[in-house]
Amino acid sequence: MRYVSTRGGMTPCSFTDILIGGLAPDGGLTVPERYPQVDSATLETWRELDYAALAFQVLQPFMSDIPESDLRPLIARTYTADVFGSTDIAGLNKLEDGLYLLGLSNGPTLAFKDMAMQLLGGLFEYVLARQGRDLNILGATSGDTGSSAEFAMLGKSHVQVFMLSPEQGMSAFQRAQMFGLDEPNIHNIAIRGVFDDCQDIVKAVSADGAFKRACRIGTVNSINWARVAAQIVYYFKAYFAATRQVGEAVSFSVPSGNFGNICAGHIARQMGLPIRHLVVATNENDVLHEFFRSGDYRPRPSIEVHRTSSPSMDISKASNFERFVYDLVGQDAARVRALFGQVESAGSFSLAGTAAFDAIQRFGFVSGSSHHENRLQTIRDAYQRFGRIVDPHTADGLQVAQTYREPGVPMICLETALPVKFEDTIVEALGIPPPRPERYRGIEGRPQKVTVMDADVEQIKHFIRARVTAFATEN
Repeated sequence: MRYVSTRGGMTPCSFTDILIGGLAPDGGLTVPERYPQVDSATLETWRELDYAALAFQVLQPFMSDIPESDLRPLIARTYTADVFGSTDIAGLNKLEDGLYLLGLSNGPTLAFKDMAMQLLGGLFEYVLARQGRDLNILGATSGDTGSSAEFAMLGKSHVQVFMLSPEQGMSAFQRAQMFGLDEPNIHNIAIRGVFDDCQDIVKAVSADGAFKRACRIGTVNSINWARVAAQIVYYFKAYFAATRQVGEAVSFSVPSGNFGNICAGHIARQMGLPIRHLVVATNENDVLHEFFRSGDYRPRPSIEVHRTSSPSMDISKASNFERFVYDLVGQDAARVRALFGQVESAGSFSLAGTAAFDAIQRFGFVSGSSHHENRLQTIRDAYQRFGRIVDPHTADGLQVAQTYREPGVPMICLETALPVKFEDTIVEALGIPPPRPERYRGIEGRPQKVTVMDADVEQIKHFIRARVTAFATEN
């Protein structure tokens, strides 16, 4: 399998060549030259596989330059009951006839990001050992990516993590989970701004080739292809759990901020998984819903990004959206380059009235938005009707899913995090706090370590350079 850029300016590379990088050299995102195809007979042979074995079958074609003798045990070491709390990894929970919740939040940081990040940590360690090099990870988080990345890199040799987050833009639990790590290779930076400011800094640093090479910068954000690839697996797992035989269709509702999670579902569908609808569920920051409704893609400036009670989705510029647009325009890299050039120069582009916009239906995408009162009511309904407490982002997914439920087609809503990470909103909705794992009791009161900085690319570079130099000296 070879990888190219969505903007056409990269020589095809192998998986291990693109694993550690972020953006492609031309500013685009790396994508496979083709999606592996899985026929019905093969799907049926995968039905009874455990999660680790299924992950190997799904991922091996994307990671073909890693020998099977290395990749299979690496995956097996990742997806274990010790790491994810159960042998039934990504278990499917029936709420009522035709409505399911896919459990993705039993990893070390209680968020779906662990499903991919734990594998990414192992892949990084494997490739770095083979290459005999260090890596400095630069990432941006609106909530869960940061802690998931940091926990995945704990104990990994020759790796530092620099994680940007919006100051006061996460829940108290999320801040405590990240900032409570007092490890010499973990650097938390709170940016005076919103998530898009953090993400813009990551992209600007990644675009500076000289700095990136000198400081050996890599990324764990969902612009990293391996993150998206690892998430493809649980769509297959959920499909087998919700159906009796291959050929039956299912739909997925996915709370969407940076578009990585639902992009994985899109790829699973392109590989041959019988998915009827991919439901893009947004919050008040509804740039994606606006696009799927009208064809207009208009990211908002930072000042117009709402701070909401589903904060991990407080995103205006969905990085992975470019991967979908690449497929939507027939993998025409020149057109993708022109479209996102318009975003940079004019702030938006429109596909309204074009064949590309008409093709959205063929790709199975539909969308909707949810607001604060919607998610409070959905949290109440889920508790009263199903005896289940869901986090605010999952509530957005459940709310929007109702519009697109169809008789005979299971609707699978993807869980994003355990509700304890958003306790204030749960208390507002239900009047009671959500259950809290014992290891996280009192986490908000523990010492925290974070550096607050302006949204200034040069300041961030200076911060990174100084610590890269010091780390190299000490090691």
